[in-house]
Amino acid sequence: MCQAGGRGGPPRPRPLAVNISTPGATGPTSCRVRDFDIILAGGGLAAGLIAMRLADVRPGISVAIIDGGERIGGDHIWSRFDSDLRGPQLKWTQELYAHRWQDGYDVRFPAYSRTLSTPYASVRSERLDAAVRARLPAEAIITGRRIDAVTPTLVRMDGGDVLQAGAVIDCRGQRSSPHLKLAWQKFVGLELETARPHGITRPVIMDARVDQLDGYRFVYVLPFSETGLLVEDTYYSDGPDLSEQQVLARVRDYVAGMGLGDVTEGRTESGVLPIALDGDIEAYWAEDDVPKAGMAAALFNPITGYSFADAVATADMVKSLSRVDAAPLYRSLRDHSVSTWKERGFYRLLNRMMFEAATPQGRYRTLQHFYRMDEDLVERFYAAQSTAADKARILSGKPPVSLPKAVGVLSRSIPKISWRPRWRAREEE
Repeated sequence: MCQAGGRGGPPRPRPLAVNISTPGATGPTSCRVRDFDIILAGGGLAAGLIAMRLADVRPGISVAIIDGGERIGGDHIWSRFDSDLRGPQLKWTQELYAHRWQDGYDVRFPAYSRTLSTPYASVRSERLDAAVRARLPAEAIITGRRIDAVTPTLVRMDGGDVLQAGAVIDCRGQRSSPHLKLAWQKFVGLELETARPHGITRPVIMDARVDQLDGYRFVYVLPFSETGLLVEDTYYSDGPDLSEQQVLARVRDYVAGMGLGDVTEGRTESGVLPIALDGDIEAYWAEDDVPKAGMAAALFNPITGYSFADAVATADMVKSLSRVDAAPLYRSLRDHSVSTWKERGFYRLLNRMMFEAATPQGRYRTLQHFYRMDEDLVERFYAAQSTAADKARILSGKPPVSLPKAVGVLSRSIPKISWRPRWRAREEE
């Protein structure tokens, strides 16, 4: 599913230790230093939302963003269900939505198709870029510069320039770690313009009526206008390798079967998102002492890889902190990440059921089974807010995977699962 955010390939290696210095430097005047209260290292979704929220609510805090690309957010689309966010969050993110579908969405499986009524929305990166630039001074948005190293209070860029802040938040995306066990959601998308109206009025979140290759495969379709579409081929796979040209050829084959007539191809998008299977989140955070947010903090929906709702929640949390220097900010972000990870053990269990108890070609049956359930349950599931009754319902009945393997996964996992319902706090603005 189209859900970008600091990605475009497998996680990057994490430096075990960073000592920022400029080669040949003999004193503080040997490198250019600029001071900010907070520097956001990486200009993806999490960084952009934190910058927006602080500028709106805590304008006295000076914030800078550094990114190697030319545009905040790159060239990506992020999507979410309306049920993923609370009312105030829907309000303050309103300007970001380029596309909204109030009539719900469709899913299609070999055994059945279904329409669900939950509204769906997508954010384009150019809107995030515009929102950030409208709030931060030009000198605080540093693009086209590669980040070579970070510490809790310093960022070194290519060329040796060093910026200093009260705190640095690493927002550069998911990174490889021996402490996280991951699988992968990989995709290639193609935007199209049709010569005549295509007639598609709702998103197709999953069309699994395609050949099952490289794990669970489905096609995702977003109708941006009467003649505009995004068609994306997605795989839930064991490994992160992605053959973009091969998958793009499959997208074109799918489009040819849609009966759209003449089409003009536009932009393409590809990505590799983490799907969480297991891990030691506290050990992950102990790898360094740099505050982290977004994918770098392992804040994403374990099942879908969606990160928008978590990035919104993190921005709301950061704007409410009484202290934003490095040490307390690190503790707050770490505690938020750790508690969120632990509360989502049930979803990682389901991922293990899909990846360890089902054959790669049979993984689609897990989602086919799930989507027969009550729509309210589906909404809470995607919002990572499942109740104890929801969890029991999902696990009840005949499993859509090998029973002996399912029992094995369950027996290894039950002690790790939190069955306590997680209720949302009702925050007042």
